[in-house]
Amino acid sequence: MARPDLHQRVAAARAQREARGRTRTRRSVSRRDGTGCEVDGRWLLDFCGNDYLGLAQHFAVVDALQDTAARDGAGGVASHLVCGHHAAHDALEKEVADWLGTPRALLFGSGFMANLAVLQALLGDGDACVQDRLNHASLIDAARLAGCRLRRYPHADAEGAIRQLRSLPEGAAILATDGVFSMDGDVAPLRQLALVARAQRALLYVDDAHGVGVLGPEGRGSVAAAKLGVAQVPLQLATLGKALGSYGAVVAGDADLIQHLAETARPYLYTTALPPALAAAALAAVKLARKDQWRRDKLQATIAHFRAGAVQRGLSLLPSDSAIQPLQVGDDRVASAMAAALEDRGFWVAAIRPPSVPEGGARLRITLGAGHERLQVDALLEALERARDQVAGHRDGTTVVTPAAARA
Repeated sequence: MARPDLHQRVAAARAQREARGRTRTRRSVSRRDGTGCEVDGRWLLDFCGNDYLGLAQHFAVVDALQDTAARDGAGGVASHLVCGHHAAHDALEKEVADWLGTPRALLFGSGFMANLAVLQALLGDGDACVQDRLNHASLIDAARLAGCRLRRYPHADAEGAIRQLRSLPEGAAILATDGVFSMDGDVAPLRQLALVARAQRALLYVDDAHGVGVLGPEGRGSVAAAKLGVAQVPLQLATLGKALGSYGAVVAGDADLIQHLAETARPYLYTTALPPALAAAALAAVKLARKDQWRRDKLQATIAHFRAGAVQRGLSLLPSDSAIQPLQVGDDRVASAMAAALEDRGFWVAAIRPPSVPEGGARLRITLGAGHERLQVDALLEALERARDQVAGHRDGTTVVTPAAARA
């Protein structure tokens, strides 16, 4: 039997994406200034980034990056356990552990790598990982690569989680969930999941990429907001590239588990350490996030204002009190057309389509930050209403006639 031609397979897959309106276009940002950015020669207001606290360009964060780079260079040099572990890495890990109220923390190059590390280091053949159906792709891929059984329960359904755990044979189990779901913006029922994990002798792991910095006392995230600690959530992930405006991720939690990750997790052992300058920038961002409560207060006021305005205009937002405010559309081409109409009016909002969301779940993923002003939010609301009406006026059956390039 002849082997399939991979070029033909790729061409066929591309044709299928084009037919379904699911091609993706990478855009280049040439300059940023707060919530504004220059994209392909046009100045747009950014309502799709994850800089929730407005720290990515804060002078203290940038100064820390520049000063450390000038002193220690641009690279991480080697893996942490060879000679790449720097004092800046150590200081960042200790600061995050103290902030989140955990004994230890371990720094990774990205949240994707961190999730791979946790599940691959702790699970194997005969074990299981039970996950929310809407978990981030990195958690799903991590379970598959760990070689364990992967079971998924209906979104935010603690009873579904316990049914899945009860159905498993003997073996270690991790119950894994996003803290704040990246495409829906809602928060996992962590207190109920903690009870499920305890009853079924499973370890509860929370990927709090979109919660840390935004939710809970001092911005400690969804775990702290649920009044849970290491006893209930032995491991949690805090990303550095969203509310903290820098890059990388930290897994924080039980000291013995963190030590095990440091000694055995392949994504930690076999990759170059994060550049010290990036660790220094993240450390400065963490300190700002801890003390600047006004950033979270302003963000929450902006979220409330946006949602109230959306209700007045009949915009169908999903239920979310987080910085992620999805406008449900359903049709892939409608989502892309609305994103294009918004861009024509100077707003950058991402159209999210399958496989990032379930079939029929296409949406505009609107993200808000402490840097957004009320007048900007009001202008976005008006543009959303007009884009909805414009696209509706060009519909022909179920197909949107208005041409638009895919924006995400």
